[in-house]
Amino acid sequence: MQANAREQMIEHQVRAWDVLNERVLDTLRKVPREPFVPPQYRFLAYADMEVLLPGGQHMLRPSVVGRLLQALQLGGTERVFEIGTGSGFVTACLRAASAAVLSIEILPELAGMARRNLATLGLRDIEVLTGDAVRYEPQGRFEAIAVTASLPVYDPRFQSQLAVGGRLFVVVGEAPVMEARLIRRVSEDAWTTESLFETVIDPLVDATRPVEFTF
Repeated sequence: MQANAREQMIEHQVRAWDVLNERVLDTLRKVPREPFVPPQYRFLAYADMEVLLPGGQHMLRPSVVGRLLQALQLGGTERVFEIGTGSGFVTACLRAASAAVLSIEILPELAGMARRNLATLGLRDIEVLTGDAVRYEPQGRFEAIAVTASLPVYDPRFQSQLAVGGRLFVVVGEAPVMEARLIRRVSEDAWTTESLFETVIDPLVDATRPVEFTF
């Protein structure tokens, strides 16, 4: 039953939103979404919609997860940094497509939930930290970075944590329109930016906000 629902989600919701990379679609087949959904919302596990989490946060829609994974072009060897663990579903998908994942979550309740969910699936080479990504300074650089909450104002700190050749997925702006972007580090002091699609997701806690004008 769940396998059928997952395949329906992949074929009719994720693929339909221009996620055509078969490696990405296979990742979504391998990683069940229902263990990461709070019990009272399990019936929504394979609907293409956000699901409410503790702290007023939400799981990303499966179609957005698919676009995120497709943009990062993970080949199985990358060290990935995830900003905003949530319940751990995107974390699990990133790990299924890469070599290791470091994830940081500011809300202790969500960080604990993610650790339990990931442990249930027996996933290794994942570290979930409780902390503020805006103030955290990771050791080393990453081949891929996924920011799973939006930045009202773009913050270049995350692109500086990329290795040369690395990719950063980030959503920038405020509701009702936000822009998903792919940032590539092409050299020590140069990056490129590609606009991917429009969406609306929860803002990153403690992210920089636009200056409000007063008269």
